[in-house]
Amino acid sequence: MTEAILRQIIDYAHRADPYPLYAELRRTPVYHDADGPFVLSRYYDIQSLLHDPRISSDARNLKTPATANPLAAEADEETALPPSFLRLDPPEHDRLRRMTNRPFGPPHSPRRVHEMRGELKDIVSGLIDGIDNPDRIDLVDQFSYPFPVTVICRLLGVPREDEARFHSWADTIAASLDPVPGADTDERAKVSHNARTELGMYLAGLIEERRKKPGDDMLSQLSTAGGPDGVMTTMEVLSTAALLLIAGHETTVNLITNGMLTLLRNPDVLERLRKDPNFAVPVVEELLRFEPPVQLVPQRTTLADIEVRGITIPKGASLWLVLAAGNRDPDRFEDPDRFDPDRGDIQHLGFGSGIHSCFGAPLARLEAQLALSELARRLENPRLLEDPPPYRQNAVLRGPRHLPIACDGIRP
Repeated sequence: MTEAILRQIIDYAHRADPYPLYAELRRTPVYHDADGPFVLSRYYDIQSLLHDPRISSDARNLKTPATANPLAAEADEETALPPSFLRLDPPEHDRLRRMTNRPFGPPHSPRRVHEMRGELKDIVSGLIDGIDNPDRIDLVDQFSYPFPVTVICRLLGVPREDEARFHSWADTIAASLDPVPGADTDERAKVSHNARTELGMYLAGLIEERRKKPGDDMLSQLSTAGGPDGVMTTMEVLSTAALLLIAGHETTVNLITNGMLTLLRNPDVLERLRKDPNFAVPVVEELLRFEPPVQLVPQRTTLADIEVRGITIPKGASLWLVLAAGNRDPDRFEDPDRFDPDRGDIQHLGFGSGIHSCFGAPLARLEAQLALSELARRLENPRLLEDPPPYRQNAVLRGPRHLPIACDGIRP
């Protein structure tokens, strides 16, 4: 096997079904070619390294030149903001993650996500009510895309009258994450930079307002709450809010869209979900294994020489962890290419693992469960109009760019 396997995985021609390539990749569990990254694709190896303190998320520890990274063009744009905790190591990572978690989840805010359930259901219902032509629905544009960004607006405390502006900035930033062959890269970078700058200035103004008159929203609490770790600086709040917007939005769009596509390909499962909304819990867990919204983690670096399966990965090397390949490892999951929500043990890698496990996992799970169960209940005889649908260019954040479907009507 040559470097061609990585080029094929990145190649858009294989975006609709990369899983045969992942199966080929697993035959060489620690793959490395020339100056390229070390690529791991087996479940237990990935899980172990996600918990290994010798693995860094801080790009400053990388010794491999960026030109050797075939995904360099898909790296999200750096801004004047400091790195979010996603791209930091302990102790900085731990401090910022603890401070972010205080207003978001246990132990300080254990019911934050649960108490959003009613509001989330209202947003889902409103989006489904807004479908005006059941003969042709673009599930991404009309549902999967606006749902998570509206949720993040409500979570942060963005005023309702400003949500449209927030959506516009999110659209532009999201588009910048996908490479566009032949596009004017300088112009795209300029448009993205302007959107990020405008978003940053808007959030900075909102932070100052919340410091003077805090509410019960997450931005108020991030801006004012103290504790053993002190109070976040304005720049740290901005960086954290940007992380919640970009990471939280993009992954949930793909989770919901991949989920509906998979359900429409498995009508027996869709019918079970229509009759039993509680079935959404195992359905979403199996989706996170079967069609994870984040296919691979390319931003890892070794802090020391590490031996995996008899192969030494040197200090400072670039490391790719192909989560989607690990999720279909036959050494971990029986019949891994079959979608089966009745699996007794779905310990997937869909949200990563270790200290960088997905911060927003509880919210993403709830969003997907509510979205898919309501779509299953309310859409009469839903069906795909295009299979496979057109996919996003991005090889890391994999999901359909559009999902054209039709149904016979919308149930109340």
